[in-house]
Amino acid sequence: MSDAAPPRIESLRVENYRALRSIHFDKLTPLTVLLGANGSGKSTVFDVFAFLAECFDDGLRKAWDRRGRFRELRSRDAEGPVVIEIKYRELPKAPLITYHLEIDETARGPVISQERLGWKRQRYGASFAFLDYKLGKGKVISGEQPESNDARIDRPLSGPDVLAVNTLGQLAENPRVIALRDFITSWHLSYLSAAATRGNPVAGAEERLSETGENLPNVIQYLHEQHPERLRGIFDTLQRRVPRLETVVPEILADGRLMLLFKDAPFSKPVLSKFASDGTIKMLSYLTLLYDPDPPRLIGIEEPENYLHPRLLPELAEECDQATARAQLLVTTHSPFLIDPLRSEQVWMLYREADGYTRCKRIADMSGIREFIDAGAKLGELWMEGHFDVGDPLQRVDA
Repeated sequence: MSDAAPPRIESLRVENYRALRSIHFDKLTPLTVLLGANGSGKSTVFDVFAFLAECFDDGLRKAWDRRGRFRELRSRDAEGPVVIEIKYRELPKAPLITYHLEIDETARGPVISQERLGWKRQRYGASFAFLDYKLGKGKVISGEQPESNDARIDRPLSGPDVLAVNTLGQLAENPRVIALRDFITSWHLSYLSAAATRGNPVAGAEERLSETGENLPNVIQYLHEQHPERLRGIFDTLQRRVPRLETVVPEILADGRLMLLFKDAPFSKPVLSKFASDGTIKMLSYLTLLYDPDPPRLIGIEEPENYLHPRLLPELAEECDQATARAQLLVTTHSPFLIDPLRSEQVWMLYREADGYTRCKRIADMSGIREFIDAGAKLGELWMEGHFDVGDPLQRVDA
């Protein structure tokens, strides 16, 4: 388990990705919450990160095919490549690094028309790319601290649909490329389902919760065996958030399957997970993810308010905020309760204009909001009362 500060994405720019015709998030915070009505584009932003992670894990072609290729992926009535650009720092005071990716399509399938990785080494110097590729051909500057005048080495890839960062990030001579590859492949985008977490999987410890949470009993078993103090911390927090819950115990059945038993304080016998409340089991799942002994560098949580009591949402937001010491978090929501304890710079409003494309605006940049907050108002109340200058919560938005 590393105590080093995690990498931080500070900026995301996207073009031609479904409803994201042209959108830019700047000065992102360690916890970023995307707020908006259904159909406003929150899940599409979430999917940009999922798409990029899948490109590294499974390859561009598979990630592309899953989303219907250009026919479904490129913004309606738009032309040109899909563009994804992130700016991030490996450490708090490290140089700002830019990763720029452009994806196009030919008769033979998707291609990477442009891929660049660069930084500005000196405060007043010009930025430069130390990795620059087009259609599988390009050059890279090796070494720990690439400089603009260092020699660029030709490193052709096996095809125009291959990510240069993914390939060259496996070579020890390219530590900056390795760092980005390791960062992206560590991302965890969560689509937790209360129904999925109630299963009885085959026994066997697993270190990390899956996207839907069906291996929750396996992760609890792993923590029980390898990190009992961390599991105790999860239970202590859960007990504070869910009154009367005493403990959760993994138990191996005679047929080799694993189940979770939930015990309430007033009763002597625990109940099976299938009889536990949806809110309890989802809160346990989120805490298991947030208290991971070796957490992903970026954690995405989509609409955690589903099945959770509104009272638990501000408390979950506080848990997410505390978890940013060890990971960056991206959360989507349409719940005013989740954003109540947050700062205005942590929340972005997503909304659709008449042209059908998604726009975004940080709450801190809206006029009058700071004065309301200084007077004791909460963000969720301000949204529901119509004080945000975009994103009317009662306005219908088509998906």
